[in-house]
Order: sequence, then structure tokens, then C-alpha cells
Amino acid sequence: MIKITDITKTYDDGKVQVKAVRGVSLQIEKGEFTAIVGPSGSGKTTLLNVIGGLDTPTTGKVLIGEQDISQLSDNELIDFRLHHIGFVFQSYNLIPVLTAKENVEFLMLLQKRDEAYRNERANQLLEAVGLADQINKKPNEMSGGQQQRVAVARALASKPDFVLADEPTANLDSKSTTNLLDIMYKLNQDENMTFVFSTHDQRVIDRATRVITVEDGKVVSDQRF
Repeated sequence: MIKITDITKTYDDGKVQVKAVRGVSLQIEKGEFTAIVGPSGSGKTTLLNVIGGLDTPTTGKVLIGEQDISQLSDNELIDFRLHHIGFVFQSYNLIPVLTAKENVEFLMLLQKRDEAYRNERANQLLEAVGLADQINKKPNEMSGGQQQRVAVARALASKPDFVLADEPTANLDSKSTTNLLDIMYKLNQDENMTFVFSTHDQRVIDRATRVITVEDGKVVSDQRF
């Protein structure tokens, strides 16, 4: 489903070259609940961004299904992400002037889905993440945990092939983290939804069925449970 081959990523500001990812090859199958872990500066977030097409590899291939996204133009990448990849960010990235429901509907609006479809799917997803009573609240009227659950609902709204989550629990308390992980794990088990996390959080790692450890831009361990 996701296959990356000999990926490197080097950042060059003209003075210093930083090799963030060094020759990583991985394959992630549908239905995996995978955590990419490692110390700060290890390259795990860069690796996640390359998988999601948010960053272009310096060398190597990124295959999503049969599509090598490393060869797509910027506009083609935007369209591909819109239809195939869901993102959950540490900082939520909700649109502050929109309600929870409008935030979830936003990607479907970009996909040109009709109003009836958007309305039904947004309601279903917000109910699934336990926010049926919060649909008309704006982000500043919700807790951090509630905002992150809206972000998960939004990530799923476009019916992506998989979801990438970058430190999704970093700003959450223990109860909110448990609730969020329960929701994502249930979606993984019930709908075979693929999740790939970049995380420091041991609670996320404990739930994962696969843990990939990255150090100095290289995979040093890859364990399935």
C-alpha cells in the first residue's frame, strides 16, 4: 500500500547540509497501526512528511499504491493528498472561524461533494468521535482533546487510503489521549483504516501493532506485535 525505497532527504541552506533521512526503505500494508519513534532530530517527522507528500525526497521513490508521488508536480500532489491521505497534526490546524461540522466538511467541499453527502458524513464522523453535541462549536469553544477529535474526523472525511498523525497526543492530557487513541484504534479495527504515527508518546507506542525506530535518519529497528 505504501512503499518507500532508498529515501534520502537533505536540507541545504547554502551554508550547512542536514541529512534528515538517510536511505530508508519501508513497506506499510493496509490496516497497520504503526508508530514511527525516535529522539528529537532523528528524522521521524521528516520521514512522515515525505510519505505524505508534504516534503519531496532528495532521492528515492514513494509509492502509494501504484503512484510514485515523488514524481508529481505541486498541483498534482495537492490533488493526490486531497483524495488519498488524511492528516492529523499536533497543533490541530482547524480553521478558527468555522464550526466543528464546517471544519469536517471543508475537505469534502474541496472534493466538490454535494451538500447532502457532506452533511450526512460530517454528522456521522462527529458522532463516531463522540462530538455529536459539539457540531456547532468553534475551535476556541472546545477543549484541546475535543479539537483533536474534530481533526481526526476531518482527516477521515475524504475517505483517505490512510491517515498520517504527527505527534497527535503531544498537547493532550491523559484522559484526552486515551479517548483519542480508543477512537483511532476502533477505526483501525472496525474499518481496517491504516494509521501511521510520528510520536514520542509511550501510550501511542503501547497501542501500536508495529514500531519503527529511527535514529540519525536511519531505521534501526522495525518490530511487529
